[in-house]
Amino acid sequence: MSLDAIELQTRPDPDATVVVLHGLGADGYDFVPIVKELETLGVPPARFVFPHAPTMPVTINGGYVMRAWYDILGTDLVRREDEAGLRSSQAAIEALLGREMARGIAPGRIVLAGFSQGGAVTLQVGLRQPEPLAGLVVLSSYLPLAAQAAAERHAGSRSVPIFMAHGTQDPVVPLARGTAARDQLRQLGYAVEWHEYPMPHSVCAEEVESIAAFLRRVLA
Repeated sequence: MSLDAIELQTRPDPDATVVVLHGLGADGYDFVPIVKELETLGVPPARFVFPHAPTMPVTINGGYVMRAWYDILGTDLVRREDEAGLRSSQAAIEALLGREMARGIAPGRIVLAGFSQGGAVTLQVGLRQPEPLAGLVVLSSYLPLAAQAAAERHAGSRSVPIFMAHGTQDPVVPLARGTAARDQLRQLGYAVEWHEYPMPHSVCAEEVESIAAFLRRVLA
């Protein structure tokens, strides 16, 4: 599966890439406006890549066809998971990362970020890399295939820094799902920077400032 994507560069021939994965039913354009904000907040020059998820029927939405990284089978999110869909998206994102490496960007200069479903795929991919990425940014999300994470994560990924943020009033991905992911990742030895904000299933200005600070650090 080859993904179409939007690309923006904050300078010619950047030596870093930030890949941003949108949430269910959105598309790559969803987070394009954040580039200007991050640039204003001093994030180092980079190529920003915003892939579009494929379209598929989504069970929880009555089979309505929309952009999705994997099917959502029920409100529980973790008891019944679309493992095949998750692994398909993992392969597609890994191919996209491979393309960035072929363009001369080292794994340690690539940040993978995602919101909600995109955040779940970020963890699915980021924990399984033989070389650690520069960082993972996981917003309003959870750890997919959590029972397999310990066995499947690559030892080479252990040093990847992880930024996680969640709204305390999130009705879509409950805060408890985010904190459970944080705790499991920390138990596995990952350094997780955790933030909570008084918001629903969304992104706020204070959160963007914290993301910028993380990106400044990992891409310094």
